[in-house]
Amino acid sequence: MRIIFLGTPEFAVPTLKRLIEEKDFDVVGVVCQPDRPKGRGNKIMAPPVKQTAVEHGIPVLQPEKLSKAPEIVEAMRELKPDVIVMVAFGQILKEVVLKLPPMGVINIHGSLLPQLRGAAPINWSIINGDTVTGITTMQTEAGVDTGPMLLKGEVHIGENMTAPELAEEMAKVGADLIVTTLRGLKDGSVKPQRQNDDEATFAPILTKYMGELDWTKPAHQIHNLVRALLPWPGTSTIFRGTPLKIVTTEIIKDAGEGELKPAKKVPGTILFENKEVVIACGAEGNERLRLVTIKPQGKGDIPARSWINGIHLKDEEHFESFQQVATSS
Repeated sequence: MRIIFLGTPEFAVPTLKRLIEEKDFDVVGVVCQPDRPKGRGNKIMAPPVKQTAVEHGIPVLQPEKLSKAPEIVEAMRELKPDVIVMVAFGQILKEVVLKLPPMGVINIHGSLLPQLRGAAPINWSIINGDTVTGITTMQTEAGVDTGPMLLKGEVHIGENMTAPELAEEMAKVGADLIVTTLRGLKDGSVKPQRQNDDEATFAPILTKYMGELDWTKPAHQIHNLVRALLPWPGTSTIFRGTPLKIVTTEIIKDAGEGELKPAKKVPGTILFENKEVVIACGAEGNERLRLVTIKPQGKGDIPARSWINGIHLKDEEHFESFQQVATSS
């Protein structure tokens, strides 16, 4: 089976590698985003998928926008693919590409469709507090994640699992699932199933403002946001007038319920209890969230306990939200 692979980030690499390894598949070309500046030095770097393709001697095409690059589409046609496999390509395909291979375009989507259609399903599954998500292989249509479903694979979301950790697990499941899907399509054992649009939910693109923490929210909601928005846009608060990145947190399971709840504090109050850094959360400040790792401006990640030892914390000192600072200024 001749395959053209469309994808760019690290999430797509396990699937590409798996397709390369299988003897009944022949990856004849890779299409990915262009090389871009990366890191503090803005050094031009090839995307992970391109690096993998080059290592295996596979031709690489890198259009800025495939919809505006007819010469790239023609080059893809000349490769005579039986199918196009797409993983985190980041562009909506035009009809000319969708109809190019006889078997169509098969996409790996990071949710159990029709749940969480859209650009950031992995992040939103964590934001929503889901304990189970998964991968869906699907036939790609002109709409966004609306095409017929093929196969699904579930993935458990751990209580402290971050978006990168979840993505790594899902990439492994997707790599296995695409092999089964392609072989099933070829022998007829896998049949497309239409999605129920009435059951659809959505996972819109992330914005940098989503990471501005509000300590009046429940502790579990803040925790979900922290782990979902790692590494970008990340979550931040204000401490002594300066932004501070909150990198990792943990739920405190013995924080108490009902009359056993901790004393009310100003939301965002920083407490040093039992050698742990704890933050008061919730509308009444009687919920608690453990602060594990932070990142001060201009510095790397450091344990919260190391940070607290160096700041000479005052009684009742608290984090502020960006909105509070904007209102008071």
